[in-house]
Amino acid sequence: MTSEFVHLHNHSDYSLLDGAQTVQTLVNTIDDLGMDSVALTEHGNMFSVIPYYKSAKKAGVKPIIGCETYVAMGSRLDKKPRADGGWGNNHLVLLAQNYAGYKNLMKLVTYGYLDGFYYRPRIDIDLLKEHSEGLICLSGCLKGEITEKMLKDDWDGAKEAALRFAEIFDGNFYLEVQNHGIPAEIQNIQNMKKLAGELNLPLVCTNDAHYAKHEHWEAHDVHICLGTGKERDDPNRLRYATPEFYFKTQDQMHEMFKDVPNAIENTRKIADSIDIELPMGDYHLPNFPLPENAVNETPDTYLQNLCEIGIQKRYGDINPELQSRLDHELKVIQKMGFAGYFLITADFVKYAKDKAIPVGPGRGSAAGSLVSYSLGITTIDPMRHNLLFERFLNPDRISMPDIDIDFCIERRGEVIDYIKDQYGEKSVTQIITFGKMKARQVIRDVGRVLGYPFGEIDRLAKMIPTTLNITLDEALKQSPDLREAGEGQYREVIEYSKVLEGMNRHASTHAAGVVIAPGDLTDFVPLYRSPQGDVTSQYDMKGLEELGLLKLDFLGLRNLTVIDNAVKLLKARGEKVNIEKIPMDDPEVYKLFAKGLTTGVFQFESSGMREFLKKLKPTVIEDLIAMNALYRPGPMENIDDFISRKHGKKKIEYAHPVMEPILEETYGIIVYQEQVMQIAHEVAGFSLAEADIMRRAMGKKIKKLMDELKVKFIDGALEKHQIPKKKGKEIYELIEKFAEYGFNKSHSTAYAYVAYQTAWLKTHYPAEFMSANLTSEMSNIDRVVILINECRKLKIEVDPPDVNVSDINFRPVNKKTISFGLNAIKNVGTKALEQIIEARGKHGKFDSLFDFSANVQLKAVNRKVLESLNMAGALDGLEGNRAQKYAAIDTALKYGQNIQENKARNQVDLFGAASANGQDMSMVPSLSIAEEWSESQLLENEKEVLGMYLSGHPLLKYAEDLEEFSNFDFTEKVEGYNGQKVRVGGAIAEVRMHFDRKNNQMAFFKLDCLGGQAEILAFSDTFAKYKELIKNDNVVFITGKPTDETDFSDLKMIADEIITVDKAREIYSKNVNIRIEPGEMSPADVDALLTMAKNHKGGCGLMFHMAAERGKQRRIYAHNIKVSAHSSFLKILRDTYGKQNVWVSD
Repeated sequence: MTSEFVHLHNHSDYSLLDGAQTVQTLVNTIDDLGMDSVALTEHGNMFSVIPYYKSAKKAGVKPIIGCETYVAMGSRLDKKPRADGGWGNNHLVLLAQNYAGYKNLMKLVTYGYLDGFYYRPRIDIDLLKEHSEGLICLSGCLKGEITEKMLKDDWDGAKEAALRFAEIFDGNFYLEVQNHGIPAEIQNIQNMKKLAGELNLPLVCTNDAHYAKHEHWEAHDVHICLGTGKERDDPNRLRYATPEFYFKTQDQMHEMFKDVPNAIENTRKIADSIDIELPMGDYHLPNFPLPENAVNETPDTYLQNLCEIGIQKRYGDINPELQSRLDHELKVIQKMGFAGYFLITADFVKYAKDKAIPVGPGRGSAAGSLVSYSLGITTIDPMRHNLLFERFLNPDRISMPDIDIDFCIERRGEVIDYIKDQYGEKSVTQIITFGKMKARQVIRDVGRVLGYPFGEIDRLAKMIPTTLNITLDEALKQSPDLREAGEGQYREVIEYSKVLEGMNRHASTHAAGVVIAPGDLTDFVPLYRSPQGDVTSQYDMKGLEELGLLKLDFLGLRNLTVIDNAVKLLKARGEKVNIEKIPMDDPEVYKLFAKGLTTGVFQFESSGMREFLKKLKPTVIEDLIAMNALYRPGPMENIDDFISRKHGKKKIEYAHPVMEPILEETYGIIVYQEQVMQIAHEVAGFSLAEADIMRRAMGKKIKKLMDELKVKFIDGALEKHQIPKKKGKEIYELIEKFAEYGFNKSHSTAYAYVAYQTAWLKTHYPAEFMSANLTSEMSNIDRVVILINECRKLKIEVDPPDVNVSDINFRPVNKKTISFGLNAIKNVGTKALEQIIEARGKHGKFDSLFDFSANVQLKAVNRKVLESLNMAGALDGLEGNRAQKYAAIDTALKYGQNIQENKARNQVDLFGAASANGQDMSMVPSLSIAEEWSESQLLENEKEVLGMYLSGHPLLKYAEDLEEFSNFDFTEKVEGYNGQKVRVGGAIAEVRMHFDRKNNQMAFFKLDCLGGQAEILAFSDTFAKYKELIKNDNVVFITGKPTDETDFSDLKMIADEIITVDKAREIYSKNVNIRIEPGEMSPADVDALLTMAKNHKGGCGLMFHMAAERGKQRRIYAHNIKVSAHSSFLKILRDTYGKQNVWVSD
């Protein structure tokens, strides 16, 4: 149905923090209103073009691509403050009439960000003259130049502007009128009607819709406050004058503009004149510059030559199997026209390797390609691991190959710069991404705008479960506390948050994406410049893929940096290691995996993974590849079956003998997508390309296609192997079950190799490996704490930080000691540390705070830096205690400044009393007398800047009780407790709330104990009972059952009972127990014991334990006396009878 009116001026949430409707909501609203076309005109950008274009096309709505641009009042290059205090721009709406107009709009919007940005992305009249072809222009809202001038009674200026635009957009310029009930708009309608009559220009009406429905105006108002950083009650904030900026019906628009000649009809006329199709599905690959000596080569022949050289280098000779596989892959690549893509990728990977920039072994399905392996793009042998090319590139499913490359996180920027040099700055850029308002974020944002205190709104946000990507609706169902809050005082917060949830909040730069165009990027995509100065595409990853542009993922993988730094540390001590050449069958490395000692080992760190490793006891790389693939939601349920089969506890069975070679390495279980494809190929005679299509259909549950393929599979199995139809159906259904969760083997293999390399370093060079790991995680204090605890378990000492010894990074002092990296101290920063290290190199060790401040550059080493170094204990090697040095910081800074200024003036001391370092000893201030901070303050300060306690532990004051009433020894193995209940005491940390299947609240948390750390699970019944005690920093005792065997200090237990430490002695002290040897006790000893007991009366029973016949124990209860369980009495007993012979029990 053709509507008489078309909305031509509208905004979505891509008009960041202004438009309060998603693209999908906008299209759905237009569809619901029975309109057949709509324009989307974001503020100054084209971010929404691709999702909007696709969504509108899918809904049968004609998309009109536009932009509400900002036009500079003079030149876009003039960026000086204006006398009137304004931002120096007017609004102007541009709509692309055809593809030429779309290209011009991209150019204009790009200029706005790259050239004209001043508060807003501005273009100017000169640019409009140059890029007007194919564009329709509407004069804009109240901020339009013509409207603004008429309202200021500058009629001549308005006329001049209108004629200028009419000339630029010959026959395509319209005077725009709006009516949201604002008096100035009513005046403007009269002005525009008069101007249109005088100049013979057409009128058009719009409604500037910023949200879908009238009732969303308040949520939009909150959205505006977010964008301007104001609270809703701020009287000086920006606000929309009326709640009328929504999608009005045709009848409403007709009613408002019936007196404006042709204003409605012209919307239809404009929509009908627009004819634009975005080219999707074509590929726009850049040309790879062939070297000068490849005169008669094409990209295809050049690629073939490089591959053949690479194969000889890797395999020696090219045998028929390799030749056949290579020919097949090259034929597919040629047919698809992707030779250039492989050459480009191989070129920048070679550049990285030549510059010693660590590159990963491969990522994703690219590792399944022999071409990739021969070119050095990947280092995983696809033949050895049965990896399939068709999983990567399928000739029956034409799509751009996706080669993602992992680089050392610190040096990936160098590779991006190389590509810019190689293909030109104008053809290469990074890719935009949009941060969305997720459930917790939107609650915090809306709460702030509504004026709630941070603590209050933070509590409300934390009522939302931590489930990944949870929505507010799901959270309200799961959390009774949130529901109650949302129905009570926070009703408004929840209501507005539900409207704004999921909308775009900000634009940022994609961490890994780079796009390369075959010419000027702005012929294909508009560009954006972030406030930080990064230039990116305005379309995101998905949009660029749709347009067929070459996008590359340059991922920064921290573990490559760890490996590289560990190898450099080894080189520094004279050990050369080539990590690519290490043996892959080292039994010591597999022992490390089998014991679950994989903290710091890539991909195998989580506690759940460590538990499975201890059961699996891997012995070959294939076990690690499989574990990597299985340890994820879905296939996880097959892990125990996999382990039982490996250890011969369960019989390995194959549905048909032909499946054995395919499933042998995974003990008969389908783990990989590649196995699904191989079964279809071997059992039913599918080509590997067809098999890949079947795998995708199963993974995406495409029912129609699956039904067709099922018939084909059953018929093929009958024809190829005479497998009866019933059995063929069984095999198909077995594959179908596993295909849903099957993992990409190529990816799993590549990452298992990185995991093995990190484990090999940890096994053979733990001090270097842990130093490199700690350095890579320095900005994440929680991780530093975990890794330092791991060092302790490895019996590696991490020395405290010290400005006279430590470097910026962690470094091994010897095989058993690591020097603390100063960069792990909060608020210090690399610049300050570089200055300290440089000064130390010139000056030698510092002896006082004043000596220190006189020799370091105080611009970088400021008050905050000195405070943090002191709190961390890094200044402990200098004279005085921490309290004294803290009190002297200001004096030291002034002193240091004076000394340095004097040095700069080259002043010579007249009395020649300068010390060796140029300081006049008579001038050096002295520290004031101050008592050292209390132990608790020392520890709290350490925790604040280091994330952990170094010089002691706050639990030490409870040490007596914790030792007395804990019955678990962290140095012993858990299996020794054989299902018995254990009791441990410590401080609660990292509480995480969850909901069980019945929607009852439960909690996971850690218990920091003196001997190690326990992980606790409190199921809903225990949680409900002890909810008030499960708070961070509470010191408690927990009784419960350990779960499974656990190596080292990883105790995992399910809590049954929780009590506070101050009640422990009262609750747990029912009896004082003494083990005695009657034959060794004289009557005098018995009397002495009785006297001791009478002197320490209390409420506890006294129990004697004696050896009886046949190794049994006799227990005798002293009925005539009650004793105290106070530590003083226990000490006397232990001194007399031995520590191990006296204990308290409940």
